[in-house]
Amino acid sequence: MNIDPIPMDFSPDPGPGPTPAPARHLSGRQKAAIVVRLLAREGLAPPLHDLPEDVQADLIRQIGTSGDPDAADVAAVAEEFASLMETGTAFGPAAIAKALDLLDGAISPTVAQRLRAQAAEGGDPWERIAEKNAESLLPVFETESIEVAAIILSKLPVATAAAVLGLLPGDRARRITFAVSLTSAVAPDAVRRIGRALATVLDVEPVTAFADGPVVRVGAILNSSRNATRNDVLEGLDEADKSFAEEVRRAIFTFANIRQRIAPRDIPKILRGVEQDVVVRALAGATGDLAPVAEFIMTALPQRMADAIRGEVEELGEVDEEVSDEAMGEIIAVIRQLEADGEIHLVAEEG
Repeated sequence: MNIDPIPMDFSPDPGPGPTPAPARHLSGRQKAAIVVRLLAREGLAPPLHDLPEDVQADLIRQIGTSGDPDAADVAAVAEEFASLMETGTAFGPAAIAKALDLLDGAISPTVAQRLRAQAAEGGDPWERIAEKNAESLLPVFETESIEVAAIILSKLPVATAAAVLGLLPGDRARRITFAVSLTSAVAPDAVRRIGRALATVLDVEPVTAFADGPVVRVGAILNSSRNATRNDVLEGLDEADKSFAEEVRRAIFTFANIRQRIAPRDIPKILRGVEQDVVVRALAGATGDLAPVAEFIMTALPQRMADAIRGEVEELGEVDEEVSDEAMGEIIAVIRQLEADGEIHLVAEEG
């Protein structure tokens, strides 16, 4: 993002439609008095204590001296106030931003994106920017001009500014810090424009078609694939993009990972959620490289249960690879569900 504070157009969004005409010749204070009267009669008096004391006093004086408004004025003011409520114009940008944070994930990402952009155009954008952490601001300081970066640094809370400098390369951090000494002549309007542009970029994230990234999606697909298919796909990924293939491998949890990622104490809990004949088929197929996994599971079970399963595995003998793959997949599904429910925790991989 490159911010040019001069040619940018930050004119307010005209909104979805025309605002109703004001109620005859009433002033803003007279309209406010009518709205407060209406709400109070319905038992919905607004929290006036949040207003500055002089504003509260003016409002009370207006209510006390204006008398009862006629029906036409009441109807016009009510219609105008309802319209402002519907369009969000009755509330400040900070209130809209807080409402969006509260409803994060509950409304359309496209709607949230548009409202965040509109909220960033009004009020003081630096209040919103001050809530960001150093990591989210770092890309701005890495790509912006030294002069713009110095202005942004000057407007940040001291702790955040210090954290940003600590993340930057030494030479760039020194140049930005020196440029702060040259910002005294910057016009307030330029600072405001930079803040609006920056708030828009920071608040509006690209709306994507997928909730999860490609590594997570591919990992989930391969988790449910047969061993042969999974290995074949990973070999192809190694040839096409080795870095991506490694990330996918870290996202995958297969039967082979049980020995490294599952605590022995959790094995009985996991197998309680699996039919014993499924466990037997899975362990019967765990030969070759998977034999240590089968032994790990047996060792973690109570002796009597382990002996019973060993007997059934020996009795079953050799099983078809597809049958054992399916059984192993059922065990992995139970592990994933227990992990999602917080019943078990996977052991962190080393390295």
